Amino acid sequence: MRAIISDIHGNLEALQAVLADIKSQNITEIYCLGDIIGYGPNPCECIDLAMSCDFCLLGNHDQGALFDPEGFNAGAERAIFWTRSQLETGDRRQNEKRWDFLGELPRMKKEPDLLFVHGSARNPLNEYVFPDDIYNQRKMENIFGLIEANCFQGHTHIPGVFTEDLKFNTPEEIDFEYRLGNQKLMINVGSVGQPRNGVPQSSYITLDGDLVTYRRVDYDYEKTIEKIYAIPELDNFLGDRLRDGR
Repeated sequence: MRAIISDIHGNLEALQAVLADIKSQNITEIYCLGDIIGYGPNPCECIDLAMSCDFCLLGNHDQGALFDPEGFNAGAERAIFWTRSQLETGDRRQNEKRWDFLGELPRMKKEPDLLFVHGSARNPLNEYVFPDDIYNQRKMENIFGLIEANCFQGHTHIPGVFTEDLKFNTPEEIDFEYRLGNQKLMINVGSVGQPRNGVPQSSYITLDGDLVTYRRVDYDYEKTIEKIYAIPELDNFLGDRLRDGR
């Protein structure tokens, strides 16, 4: 059984809580779908923990720290520049390991009947697939055309299962479980550190054979919020939104 996490975004409290939940189960592998950093107050610590994952992908915020951020709003851009500064101060050898780790992250991973991306099968790094996209038939058909069977992704921070017949199922609607079958699927695993589905808990999934299970994990988001408030370069909004899962 493996755990699939995504969108940590420098939220150490959330990541620690999720890793503790993973440890309590019979998990043999951990996959991370990217965006280890960005927004949150503990980028270095989160990278160090992510290094222990069995596999990690590159997210758009990870790339933004490596290169120039493109297409980011003002708050996200300031957070990326601050994140970069944190990766350039302190222990030089450890920072070099962190930069090397980020720089070597791939954009996708393929296994039999399984595809892992950050954004989408069409644009692994940057394309968002939102629940409302089920009404954009052309977009969804184009993306599903690139998927052999099942695609696991993050990026929107909104967990749920997209089916090839253009339906979107929230974790609540499927009682937090879904079995892989003959129909092509896109499975958004949700976000560890910046949930945006109206729930402040961290979200991730486990994959046991053909069974996908959504997990929700409580963490001390007030502690994370206090850290964000204390850093002038990080907008207070990045902390406030954690309370509402927005």
